[in-house]
Amino acid sequence: MTDTKNITVLYVDDEELNLFLFEKSFESLYQVVTALSGPEGLEKLESHHDQIIVVISDMRMPTMNGVEFITKARAKFSNIAYFILTAFDYNQEIETAIEQKIIHKFFTKPFDTQEIQEAIDEALTQLDV
Repeated sequence: MTDTKNITVLYVDDEELNLFLFEKSFESLYQVVTALSGPEGLEKLESHHDQIIVVISDMRMPTMNGVEFITKARAKFSNIAYFILTAFDYNQEIETAIEQKIIHKFFTKPFDTQEIQEAIDEALTQLDV
């Protein structure tokens, strides 16, 4: 098993409180990098692409939603595990993203730390990280 502290997770959400809660929930397990928008998330991927191996994005954000952000990110950084975290119900856009393997899985808010940790472990095994 990989030492999880060597894993860097990028979390993208337009709500600062959600970024804070995510970081506090996972900082003992992973290195956490945060971004307040899809465009900022793309910038963080550019500057940390050699470290980030997991991206979790909120679905509903201004400028670009989570699937739009991940689609752009995946086009350039394909060897990363991508996930959506949403306060809203599963919808056609998320279903299509899963079917097309744009994202590995989606989670609902409030998030379950154990569920996310298990999904990250599974995705890293698939990516052979």
